[in-house]
Amino acid sequence: MASPAERQVSWGSVGYVTRHSPEKSDGNQDCIAVVECGADALVLIVADGVGGEAFGDKASALAVDAVVQALTAATGTEDLRPAILDGIEHANRRVLELGTGSATTLAIAELHPGSIRGYHVGDSMTLVFGSRGLLKWRSVAHSPVGYAVESGLMEEAEAMFHEDRHLVSNLVGTEEMHIEVGPPFALAPRDTVVVASDGLFDNLHLDEILLLGRRGTALHRVTQLADLATQRMNIEAAGLPSKPDDLSILQFVPGV
Repeated sequence: MASPAERQVSWGSVGYVTRHSPEKSDGNQDCIAVVECGADALVLIVADGVGGEAFGDKASALAVDAVVQALTAATGTEDLRPAILDGIEHANRRVLELGTGSATTLAIAELHPGSIRGYHVGDSMTLVFGSRGLLKWRSVAHSPVGYAVESGLMEEAEAMFHEDRHLVSNLVGTEEMHIEVGPPFALAPRDTVVVASDGLFDNLHLDEILLLGRRGTALHRVTQLADLATQRMNIEAAGLPSKPDDLSILQFVPGV
């Protein structure tokens, strides 16, 4: 099982982990990337493939590779938004061309010193929160349950155990794919950013993520999150979520 690791970037660090479900001996349908675009731009990418063991991993890898290639080609440009959007569109075409019916989610955080913008397709999500655990922004999961929570029709606690939580309304690799682009959002000096697959959000309550992810090094924070999520997957307990799944977490922590 993959262990969390940490990567230093120009104005902070990124903790990361990606590991397969404890119900599998190998094979991970998630894929991640950390891309530095010059000294003042950082892009975090998480994809969660669907469509069966044989093809889900291929879809997520193709999607991440398409975005990384687009960013690499855009090196030296200040505005990364066109490159990211082009990368997602190219990813959609490449996954469709597989012809296997596979697809993938995609969550991307574009960071600059003092700002962030999120892009996503599906239910992999991005969170921004402060050192005291105050949630400042999060993406909306493209799912019936995600939309219900965002609209206030369903509480977070109810959503965690809802029978339709696994349904996803929007995926890379479909003709109907649409990209949600978040607003540019100011980052305070101690704000942290988490981008993760649903292996995290289906096993930890939001307040647990905010508590465990708010202090310590990037490696320490990601380790705590991954360990608790994996523990929940392995051991069912009354009143606690437990959904074995592949797990991927990227967390940016500023250097202050």
